[in-house]
Amino acid sequence: MPKGALIFAAILSLLLLLVLGFLQIRHQSQAQSAAETAAAEARKVAEQAAATNATLATELESLRGHATELEQQVQQAQQARDSLEQQMRTELDSKDITISQLQGKLTVNILDRVLFDSGRADLKPEGQAVLVKVAKVLAKFPKRPVQVIGHTDNVPIHDRTTDGFTDNWALSAGRAVAAVRFLVERTGADPKRLSAAGCGEFKPIADNATLEGRAKNRRIAVVVLPEELGAADVTNASPARPSAAFNAPASGAGTNADSPVP
Repeated sequence: MPKGALIFAAILSLLLLLVLGFLQIRHQSQAQSAAETAAAEARKVAEQAAATNATLATELESLRGHATELEQQVQQAQQARDSLEQQMRTELDSKDITISQLQGKLTVNILDRVLFDSGRADLKPEGQAVLVKVAKVLAKFPKRPVQVIGHTDNVPIHDRTTDGFTDNWALSAGRAVAAVRFLVERTGADPKRLSAAGCGEFKPIADNATLEGRAKNRRIAVVVLPEELGAADVTNASPARPSAAFNAPASGAGTNADSPVP
């Protein structure tokens, strides 16, 4: 082979090696750049994950604190309910008064013979004494709304009573209003937390077919509602039917068909 051809072949081979080396270096550079980019993205994702974990840990700690606070509030509310019931039982130890608690509501049922004469809505002295005791306990729980609800037996009123009542609805409502007025005017109870309602004969707790059952049905129920309901919720809700309902003014008679019944 001529010397010139050998030199040309050598130069061509060298150029080819140079091109291949350049391509390899370029490929390695691109791969390194891609690896650096991927590493940067991974660091960014890791930093974001760390920040998210820190935020979640903070929120979890806050939720734990809130849960602990709620648990304490529930315990305090339960203690308050138990305290209210115990104080009522201590103050009102009588066979004519029953006390029960259900779903946060404390109900004090007072037989009408303790509070009123037959067909009347003016409180007897012994009835006033009972309500003074009730007010004494209620004053220790000023944020709990209170309903006073009148109930009768199913014996109809055939004529007008001495106080002018012509049916059991009116009699039950009049007695509830009389009790509320006494609580407001004579014991200083806040009228904003009180409401009065009359249910007549329509919510019996005993059999009206017996004398004993009718005696149990003739009652005034003082219902102490959970604090979270608020007085406005008590006086603005729609009543169940049938019932006659009255708002409880500090003085002067008034009617309000929006007072709820339990």
